[in-house]
Amino acid sequence: MANATIDSDIRRIHELNDVESSAWTNEELHYHQRVMSDLSPWLNAQGTAMLSQIIQEIVKRD
Repeated sequence: MANATIDSDIRRIHELNDVESSAWTNEELHYHQRVMSDLSPWLNAQGTAMLSQIIQEIVKRD
């Protein structure tokens, strides 16, 4: 079984649930955007809203 670990500097999504996206690092935003985009066909409404918020924050920072 492959060892799927997250970089130690990137907090897991459940740790970020109560943190404003403006307080996320760029690495966290891009990591979770990539992962959630890959899973987008299976996201529920809450997941889709979170992905949208992440994308908006990335665009705002660019």
